[in-house]
Amino acid sequence: MKQPEPPGSGQEPSRTPDITPLLNVLRALYPVSPAVESYLREHISIATVRKRKMLLKEGTHCEHIYFIVKGAIRGFVREGQRDITTWITVENQLVSSIFGLHQRSPAVENIQALENIQALENCDLLAMTLDDLQVMYERLPESNILARKLLEIYYADAEKRAYIARLTKAENKYRSFLLHHDPLSNRIPLKYIASYLGMTLETLSRVRKKFSSKL
Repeated sequence: MKQPEPPGSGQEPSRTPDITPLLNVLRALYPVSPAVESYLREHISIATVRKRKMLLKEGTHCEHIYFIVKGAIRGFVREGQRDITTWITVENQLVSSIFGLHQRSPAVENIQALENIQALENCDLLAMTLDDLQVMYERLPESNILARKLLEIYYADAEKRAYIARLTKAENKYRSFLLHHDPLSNRIPLKYIASYLGMTLETLSRVRKKFSSKL
């Protein structure tokens, strides 16, 4: 499968993807049959997305699901001139507009590759088209078990995000963020963490200083 380049994404396709990281994640959830592995190897491609480039733009149709091999990615929506970060994810996780994939409707979020603060490197992604994904579900029923187990994980993550969003105190929001995403606290730019938590950068800096003083 040749991976098309989404407009403005800065993607650079590669012909020989190594899907070992994805297989490792899937095998931790459920045995991957030889047939499923073979199908994945045949229909997955790899692309690198340069930092700050868009993977998916608001209003466009999402045609792919991605697995992050290296790098960090965020989803965000726009409110006037302001970006509101809705999620942040890193290596060994899937990325897509779930609404766009399921409904075949224009995406309501933007997906932008973040620079890796530690190494300032690009994102390496494995990609599969929605059409190929649906064919795999139909031809290989066991792949649906993997999909269900993945959805259970991502639904739980969505519940955690909803919980954080409903907290009213900045300290409680940041405490919950550290509980679930501590490795990101010193990796992702603070302005994106502040946006994700629904607070100003100044408030986040003040809360972080208070937390540091307690260590």
